[in-house]
Amino acid sequence: MARSRRRNKRRPMGEINVVPYIDVMLVLLVIFMITAPMLTQGVDVELPNANASPIQDTEDDVMIASVDSSGQYYLDFGGEQTAISLVQLQDRVRKVITQNSKISVLVRGDKNVSYGEVIGLMVALQGAGVPNVGLVTEPDNK
Repeated sequence: MARSRRRNKRRPMGEINVVPYIDVMLVLLVIFMITAPMLTQGVDVELPNANASPIQDTEDDVMIASVDSSGQYYLDFGGEQTAISLVQLQDRVRKVITQNSKISVLVRGDKNVSYGEVIGLMVALQGAGVPNVGLVTEPDNK
């Protein structure tokens, strides 16, 4: 009888139960997938140095998106410049970028327009597939 008691005793297992770790890992993965897009907001802009030189481009490979002091958007490409909505501007830029991805896109903003209007234009250009934009300024004549 003493022998049967020894045989029925449970021995401790040396293996780790992996199922709870996989569950925790999947929950953390879902949490990171949900929160990651919330952490990356904004528009990437490379600020020029103080002694920056002008951009040397030809007329054919430059597109200028503008916003005036009244909040009207313009797209100057190929000589035409008419007031259009932001959605129309984004669609036109998307079509041109898909045909020729080497086109430089410049943003002009009136000094009296709100900062939010210029940022809205830059976000629309980013949504159209423009990888980076240049900002057009007037030279300081002091």
